[in-house]
Amino acid sequence: MKSKTHKHVTFSKYTLSKALIKIIIFIVSTVVYGQTTISGKVLDNKNQPIEGANVYLEGTYDGATTNAEGDFLFTTEEEGTQALVISFLSFETKTIFDDVGKLSGLQIKLREDVESLDAVVLTAGTFEASDNSKVSVLKPLDVVTTASALGDFVGALQTLPGTSNNAEDGRLFVRGGDANETQIFIDGIRVFTPFTPTTNNLPARGRYSPFLFDGITFSTGGYSAEYGQALSSVLLLSTIDEPDQEKTDIGIMSVGATLGNTQKWEKSSLSFNASYINLSPYFEIFDNRNAFQEPFQAAQGEMVFRQKLDSGLFKFYSAFDFTNFRLTQEDINFEDGLNFSLNNRNFYLNSSYTGALGDSWSIRTGLSFTHDNTISGIETADINSFENSAHFKLRLKKRFSSRFKLSLGVEQFVTGYNESFQDDSFNVSYGFDNNITAGFAEADVIFSKKLALKTGIRADYSSIFSTMEVGPRAALAYKSSKNGQFSLAYGNFFQNPSNTILRFEQDLEAQKTTQYILNYQYVNDGRIFRAEAYRKDYDNLVKFDSEFTNLNNGFNNNINTNFNTSGDGYAQGVDLFWRDNTSIKNLDYWISYSYLDTERNHQNFREAAQPNFASNHNFSIVGKYWIEDWKSQLGIDYTFASGRPYNNPNTDEFLAERTKSFNRISLNWAYLIDQQKILYFSVNNVLGFRNINGYQYSNTPDMNGQFDRMAFRPATDQFFFVGFFWTISEDGQDNQLDNL
Repeated sequence: MKSKTHKHVTFSKYTLSKALIKIIIFIVSTVVYGQTTISGKVLDNKNQPIEGANVYLEGTYDGATTNAEGDFLFTTEEEGTQALVISFLSFETKTIFDDVGKLSGLQIKLREDVESLDAVVLTAGTFEASDNSKVSVLKPLDVVTTASALGDFVGALQTLPGTSNNAEDGRLFVRGGDANETQIFIDGIRVFTPFTPTTNNLPARGRYSPFLFDGITFSTGGYSAEYGQALSSVLLLSTIDEPDQEKTDIGIMSVGATLGNTQKWEKSSLSFNASYINLSPYFEIFDNRNAFQEPFQAAQGEMVFRQKLDSGLFKFYSAFDFTNFRLTQEDINFEDGLNFSLNNRNFYLNSSYTGALGDSWSIRTGLSFTHDNTISGIETADINSFENSAHFKLRLKKRFSSRFKLSLGVEQFVTGYNESFQDDSFNVSYGFDNNITAGFAEADVIFSKKLALKTGIRADYSSIFSTMEVGPRAALAYKSSKNGQFSLAYGNFFQNPSNTILRFEQDLEAQKTTQYILNYQYVNDGRIFRAEAYRKDYDNLVKFDSEFTNLNNGFNNNINTNFNTSGDGYAQGVDLFWRDNTSIKNLDYWISYSYLDTERNHQNFREAAQPNFASNHNFSIVGKYWIEDWKSQLGIDYTFASGRPYNNPNTDEFLAERTKSFNRISLNWAYLIDQQKILYFSVNNVLGFRNINGYQYSNTPDMNGQFDRMAFRPATDQFFFVGFFWTISEDGQDNQLDNL
């Protein structure tokens, strides 16, 4: 027994000695060498191990990479509270703050990075043209290389689905809305008069050069609560933040000339662009249906100054534009034609600032001012109109995390409009003043890489009506596959009647649309497919009771007109878009189709009917092919639009007849003389289709009781353009053709 007891005691001492040695070694290693073991496992949200994740202590070289089972283990000499960082591509980086002694046996779950390139994006109703966009259906240079666009950004957008062809007008008609229902913003600030004024059957053009913009967002519906006073659509233009280098651009064209220059310093830059157009030489060569006593002339000048600040960017944009012409147009009610003259002066200022405020807050603010003066003459009548408008906006954005962002903002619209009318019978002045104060709030909630929600609300108070309109808006996007996603959008949108109405009557209401949108988008390796269905319900549309009221011809026709906002209507349809720039080498093309079903009871309509600016079917195909041996890009586009309604007073039916379908094929050729010189040719409507924009009927019937009519034809069936463009830059290589 003693022997056994002795052996037992001896064994216990031996075991105790080994334990003490381990404890001593651990204590010594911890105290002397300061080493602590950090370990754990990294998983995704489905509890699957993540291999290759980086795990390290911030500010040190201590770390490891997870193995196939997601495990990691390393030692460190750091003490106290440390930051353990876990990161892996396509997942959100996670940081754990704790004492190093507690950073062992961890089980860490990483969430998917909702801001990665393959994450869901909200696309319902929105087309982006930006080199920096995740999903871009157009490039900025598409604006000037689309054959039928003739260098006008609106012309390029008219090849997208959702727009209706109105070749005689030139502005954007979107999803059953008239041109006044689309609003344009530069750097988030409103442009009140974005188009050059014109007369009947002469298309307007956008005032601003596409070369000063690097991003275009065209929302055909369902847009953010940040943007108001637009019933149908908003077009957002973003000026270039920082030019690549100093350069000069020179253009000599068959219709005029352009000159641009950019200067760049360490933290600032200055760009300007000037152009002059005179169609007199062109009309000496090619016939025109109008008899010009003074040729169409237009001059434009733009300037952008940019200044980098410590925590933001300040931009100042200014533009001046003048348009002048005098002509006689064919008119069935005037044997010698209708005399019309126009002289317009437009001045626009826009300043904006974007920056960081700290603690994940950012600010975007800006102010614009517009002065517009148009003097027009119609036969013996003289009309002189002035508009002074301003827009101020302040938006604050808080990034709580990559999954939740909140925007808050206020803005003020100020408009003063005055017009005088004088002829043999009247000499009178009239107009209005209106202030609109608005506020908006909007949240972006990213639930995962597959599901995102944008929800917001907007309130507009109009002093002219003494009423407030509140419009909720929401958009939801779900990524159904690696390359495809669905989006839904809903919203209420308000807009005051246009100046042409408010100058005569202010006892009205804000017009309203309620929009519903379902969108599917597929993007894969240079290919984009979009399908979108929508429904718009209109309320409070303007109605008036004058049979022959022409709202653009001043006071004389409207003195006894009664106006109200009792009109309504709807628009619904489907838009399809496909673009492919990879399947065939050197070929880039897109196809768009829109089906529109719409009716309105507005203006002087006696019943609900399809308005004369809307066509049921619109189709476009645009192609661009690069020929290396020729150093050339060839472009072609074809536009089709079904006939539009017109009213025939010789029948009892209202807006029941249709014009013939619109067809146009346009071609262009850009030839690279050398790296910095381009020769450009284009022909609009190369086959000379005899399109008809509508009909004008006589005011009185003939001896048989029938009203004679005259077809409204374009001023020219075809338009030919030749231009030489020369870029002079620092490196001698820069040229826009590189981006075509």
